[in-house]
Amino acid sequence: MKKLQAIRGMNDLLPGDSAAWQYLESTVADVVQGYGYQEIRFPILEQTELFKRSIGEVTDIVEKEMYTFSDRNDESLTMRPEGTACCVRACEQHGLLYNQTQRLWYHGPMFRYERPQKGRLRQFHQIGIETFGMDGPDIDAELLLMTARLWKELGISDAVTLQLNTLGSSESRAEYRAALVDYLSARKDQLDEDSQRRLDSNPLRILDSKNPETQALLNDAPALHDHLDEESRTHFEQLKALLDAAGIAYEINPRLVRGLDYYGKTVFEWVTTRLGAQGTVCAGGRYDGLVEQMGGKPTPAVGFAMGVERLILLLQELNVIPEGLNQSVDVYVVAMGDVQAQAFAVAELVRSGLPHLRVMNHCGGGNFKKQMKKADASGADVAIIIGEDEAANGQATIKYLRDDKPQQTLAVEELLSSLQD
Repeated sequence: MKKLQAIRGMNDLLPGDSAAWQYLESTVADVVQGYGYQEIRFPILEQTELFKRSIGEVTDIVEKEMYTFSDRNDESLTMRPEGTACCVRACEQHGLLYNQTQRLWYHGPMFRYERPQKGRLRQFHQIGIETFGMDGPDIDAELLLMTARLWKELGISDAVTLQLNTLGSSESRAEYRAALVDYLSARKDQLDEDSQRRLDSNPLRILDSKNPETQALLNDAPALHDHLDEESRTHFEQLKALLDAAGIAYEINPRLVRGLDYYGKTVFEWVTTRLGAQGTVCAGGRYDGLVEQMGGKPTPAVGFAMGVERLILLLQELNVIPEGLNQSVDVYVVAMGDVQAQAFAVAELVRSGLPHLRVMNHCGGGNFKKQMKKADASGADVAIIIGEDEAANGQATIKYLRDDKPQQTLAVEELLSSLQD
């Protein structure tokens, strides 16, 4: 029979790699919870209309990248391509936004149909932060301070750069869009094919084009900053002042627009030069109009998402993943003879008394030499040996596998204090 394999671009996470993921996820959880953020979880499947209404029907995600299908009731469903729309839907559905502020975080898989490559998969994982009910630049600044702290905890601060921009209000953006379209329409034949298509559907995304000729053409294009409304300009200046006061370095990138329709005012990206073309490791911004756009009351909101796969690649590239993460066992229990019940009891005693230790029982039989070989291969520091003599006398033998210490046989009730030392 033909061997079945994973779908292209949807990768397995093997035991040898999972420890680094757990390290990243636990570090993120510690940092964001330290700022008072609460976890929220929502389904992988949502109604397709949710993403069409939030992301925008003329975006690449909706037009080309979503995994969409009809279920048995002929309802159009989509595997979530991003988390913000899901979070807004969940908060609105369960009444979390009315006269309240929320600081939320989530993590899990997202799905987009793209050409798989390093750092860009069809099933990828994101950690997201969403905040609601706060309209000042202070919450924007808090998110950026929080990510800066996370980079410090992970040891990657020197490898990432914060890029900032402001998109202004929807009105000022519409005014700028018209000016940009006028400028580019007169030079349409000089644009690359993708930018020509976006000229009618989503012209602001042309600013983010990777085509060198298009970027050169944009040098003389109208500037978004010249069309900003006063409120957005003030908001951005106050944000920069808060970052300056906190010592957070940043670069202003006037062509940073982000790929989703719902952004306005502040947008930002944390980027690196250490991962080649996939240089964005964290990105987000304000989306004050999205809740209302999805049927709720006007609610200011700002958030971001970070790509887990890219962050893992960056941690590996910089060699900052702590050593020893893949060690899964501290103590290995060896049972010689018909003493398996006593060996299980000793292992449970250690687990209960010293819960920080990871204890593995040998299973599957085998002679003493084979069991000790398994104990050594497990990475454990200590083997606890229960033979028939030990079982009969209520004892256990401790053998040190990594340290040059003599083995010792002692009463089971003395085992915990000895292991603790």
